[in-house]
Amino acid sequence: MNRLDYYDILPAGLDAYLSHYGWHFSKALCEWAISRMRDKKGNRILAKSKDKVDAVLNSNGIEIENDKGYDKVFVYHMGVSDYLGGSVPDEAHLAQYVKDVLDDKDGYDGIALTRFLADCNGKGVPIAWEDMI
Repeated sequence: MNRLDYYDILPAGLDAYLSHYGWHFSKALCEWAISRMRDKKGNRILAKSKDKVDAVLNSNGIEIENDKGYDKVFVYHMGVSDYLGGSVPDEAHLAQYVKDVLDDKDGYDGIALTRFLADCNGKGVPIAWEDMI
């Protein structure tokens, strides 16, 4: 079974997106996903650029081995949205969280995008794939 087996018909544009980016976030998809994220109080989170996320990771001594596209940027913001101030107490632990997700030895290539797509599917959120290329 592969990640696309649950589709009878692929969503329009998904095949083109995958041919460009594989199972990884493009800048456009990452920015769209982040724009939908909210903190625990329901407020939009403040988006950081890829350079700023790199700076956070670097300042905490974190180097990610399985870093492709904008995956780390998405995972960082998901951590801010869902975990920061809870099970992830501060930015140093958030940086480690990003590494733990992307470099998970039990994980697989494209884990961040696959999980995001499952969430969108579960919530019934369509993605305009043509806009994400």
